[in-house]
Amino acid sequence: MAVPKILAFAGSARKESINKKLAQAAATEAQAAGAEVTFLDLADYPMPLYNQDLEDESGLPDTAIAFKEQLIQHHGFIIACPEYNGSITPLLKNAIDWATRPASLSEPGLVCFKGKTAALLATSPGGIGGLRGLVHVRAILSGIGVLVLPDQKALPHGSQAFNDQGQIKEPAQAEAIRAIAQKLVAITAKLNP
Repeated sequence: MAVPKILAFAGSARKESINKKLAQAAATEAQAAGAEVTFLDLADYPMPLYNQDLEDESGLPDTAIAFKEQLIQHHGFIIACPEYNGSITPLLKNAIDWATRPASLSEPGLVCFKGKTAALLATSPGGIGGLRGLVHVRAILSGIGVLVLPDQKALPHGSQAFNDQGQIKEPAQAEAIRAIAQKLVAITAKLNP
């Protein structure tokens, strides 16, 4: 069985993002479960707001191409997304929109999403942990061919949830993240023998 390659990232560019911490915590668990894991920071891939006129004039931005390459090279994704007004962040939606665009006429449609797996996570300072936004992330990813695990985790009170080493303090919450990461690795491995 091939070692599954998992790409972990957050739908936030903020330096002290608690969703980045959550994605990194899940990435650590996926690595412990036997995956080869890469953590990606969307702050390193700034992209203009998607506009077809811009694409027609200039093609895909270099950062969008680089992000797509990362997606293509991995079998599955761990995505931790903040909730903005009950929905997906503009940053994550824009990155997905650019990544769905073909880089050439010969590129298969949705090459970096179709047949991939994903585990969804969220955290927020509030009591429901960003849960409402995950509904929209799930709908978008499912619509472009990603197999999204039914299990997901919204970590409440995220600003107090991590210790100084970035680990989740509460054992039950840490175990929930571990279980999702392990399930993602197991399913991704089975789909990519």
